[in-house]
Amino acid sequence: MWAWLMHTRLYIRALGKWISLAVVTGLACGVVGSAFHIGVEGATMLRQLHPWLLWCLPAAGLLVVSIYKLTGTEGQGTNDIIDQVHLGKGLSLLLLPAIFLGTVLTHLCGGSAGREGAALQMGGTLGYHTGLLFHLDDRDLRTATMTGMAAFFAALFGTPLAATVFAMMVISIGVIYHAAFIPCLTASLVAYGVSLLMGVEPTHFAIAAPELELWMLVRVAILAALCALVCVLLCGTLHATEKWMRALLPNPWLRIIVGGTAIVALTHLCGTTDYNGAGMEVIAAAVEEGQARPLAFLLKIVFTSITLAAGFKGGEVVPSFFVGAAFGCAVGPLLGIPAGFAAAIGLVAVFCGAVNCPLASIFLSVELFGDGGLLYFALACGISYMLSGYNGLYSSQTILYSKLKAEYINVHTNAHHAGRPHAKPPTRGSLRD
Repeated sequence: MWAWLMHTRLYIRALGKWISLAVVTGLACGVVGSAFHIGVEGATMLRQLHPWLLWCLPAAGLLVVSIYKLTGTEGQGTNDIIDQVHLGKGLSLLLLPAIFLGTVLTHLCGGSAGREGAALQMGGTLGYHTGLLFHLDDRDLRTATMTGMAAFFAALFGTPLAATVFAMMVISIGVIYHAAFIPCLTASLVAYGVSLLMGVEPTHFAIAAPELELWMLVRVAILAALCALVCVLLCGTLHATEKWMRALLPNPWLRIIVGGTAIVALTHLCGTTDYNGAGMEVIAAAVEEGQARPLAFLLKIVFTSITLAAGFKGGEVVPSFFVGAAFGCAVGPLLGIPAGFAAAIGLVAVFCGAVNCPLASIFLSVELFGDGGLLYFALACGISYMLSGYNGLYSSQTILYSKLKAEYINVHTNAHHAGRPHAKPPTRGSLRD
């Protein structure tokens, strides 16, 4: 009897520890995440009211570089958050104000970037330092980091379930850290509730899903396969542009001036500001109205690649939404799929291939679009995940199991192709120990 009581006590203590940490993390991420959302939205509205702010993009870039140098966080990004979970490297608290201010400045002056990259960095940093306050050990600090990632993502997008599963899956593809489920979900729900109280509207689109039938499934499968190719193009262009610009312009001050100037020139060349900022208006038009320029997805890839490679701050996920929605809207009708629904399929399929998280992408589709086309979205996610290969937005992400057969490979995203010899087994710092 005594042994049973002691055994039960361990579970109760663990539950209490994680619930307490999740509530504190959720509150912190909810407040900061909502403030960040309001800041980015305010910056976007200000830029739209004062188009001349676009000309300030190179100067804003110099401020971004200055902020990162002053805080000692230059070169840090989402990959460092993933490495904290993998290897327990630790995170500087100064990354929080750096990415906050850097992203707001980027959006204020028309850089083409998202906001979730900042969300993962700020959320992971808040989760990690909350874990330090709770005197957690190394292993639990990694879970605390994932908890913050999930909470901040939920506060920004209003998708707590997708945020939970995404944070649990994005680190190592093929393994789900089930021990993180309760803290991640609890923190996500708390952060989501705080965001609602602070007036942040959850992201949701109204679509009409077609009835389930064989030929529509075939059409969706073809569209998903094409989206996988678009995903490869997106990820390849982002990484290649960053590598090329760093090699050509190693000085960060000069690189961000050149990149900012290029964005200003491209904007005037295109004659539209559709590709500046996150582009949520374009996404909404594609999904809800079935309207998008045929080459919008390619132009967004170009704008975002230059913006992020130059050193501006933000994220790649909302741009992947834009690319997928615009591509689906343009190509879907050619396959006999309603434009708006094809845009929704494209959004989820490209996101899935870019982050290699099919289950999180399926949950995201339900929270963004409702469950009317669930089987179509699930099919699209499965095909895009498989056919996008081992590419991805985050180079620190590991894919533990092959996408082609039940084989343990343990490779880094973007460093492996089917048929290559796989990497060495994980080091002692890995969570698989």
